[in-house]
Amino acid sequence: MRFLRIFVLLMVPAFLLPSCKKELNLNADWEDVTIVYGIMNQLDSAHYVKITKAFLGPGNALQYAQIPDSSNYHMKMDVNLEAWDGSNLVAVYPFDTTTINDKDSGVFYFPNQLLYVNYSILDPAYKYKLVIVNPQTQEVITSETPLVKPFLVEKPFAFQAISYDVGKNSKVEWTSAIGGKRYQVMVRFFYQETSIPDPTQTSEKYIDWLIVPTKLSKSDEGGEQLDAAYSNDAFYALLHAGLEVNPDLERAARYVQYHFTVAANDLNTYIEVTQPSNSIIQEKPSFSNIENGIGLFSARYVQVIDSIQLSQRTIAEIRTNALTNDLGF
Repeated sequence: MRFLRIFVLLMVPAFLLPSCKKELNLNADWEDVTIVYGIMNQLDSAHYVKITKAFLGPGNALQYAQIPDSSNYHMKMDVNLEAWDGSNLVAVYPFDTTTINDKDSGVFYFPNQLLYVNYSILDPAYKYKLVIVNPQTQEVITSETPLVKPFLVEKPFAFQAISYDVGKNSKVEWTSAIGGKRYQVMVRFFYQETSIPDPTQTSEKYIDWLIVPTKLSKSDEGGEQLDAAYSNDAFYALLHAGLEVNPDLERAARYVQYHFTVAANDLNTYIEVTQPSNSIIQEKPSFSNIENGIGLFSARYVQVIDSIQLSQRTIAEIRTNALTNDLGF
């Protein structure tokens, strides 16, 4: 009880001290902070940049997030993408505003979203600098990124049938890309469904199989030999889990694609910083490469090895495997 008495005695003076201010203001003075997100890919026909502002106010911040005016600037920003060849400015691509109407529900307002878009063809030989000017304050927000260049995939081969032999592993092999740091490999399996009651009703479908969630190169300078192994058994488990048994459907295996998705160095850093923590330390550092703002401007690239045929023994295995023999292949 002596500890309790001491604790109470220590606490009482705090309540007896005179107060100079009865209200505590948790909101500091508002500051105009521009938030920018853009990921460039030379294979895209349209290049999008999201530009918003930080917001502050009394009450529930989640309610503010649902109001477009809380995040959007009321005026149009001056947005340009500059292509640089070393110290030489090659071209300037202006962005215009557009509205998408298919954003998923979440913390921020939806389904409409205001974005900035440009439809130019980007050249991976150049470095790209994003320049944003606030017409009201004349504040200049910038960032730059190299693009990820195409690279060589040694395995699988585009013109050689592939086999997923039960009980064995397969391997993908490639040479790292210039400008690339983080790699993810996905197999897309295409198949055809035909209605047995009405054979004129057919549809082409696919199911995705992530075989390499993450593979990092030592640097983004390119030329590094990379490989990753994956279990063939997971292919049949994927079909078992992803396709419904339907006696009215006949299915036919078509072919597979291998999608190599590559993130540039800054995008990789952003992913590493923002991914969930596996330790008891939950506070994580922030990352931004935006000058006079916060956010991310970086690049990614997707290289596809297309139309790889399945071997006859793999097609036969789909028909007879205990996990897939009731799927109508």
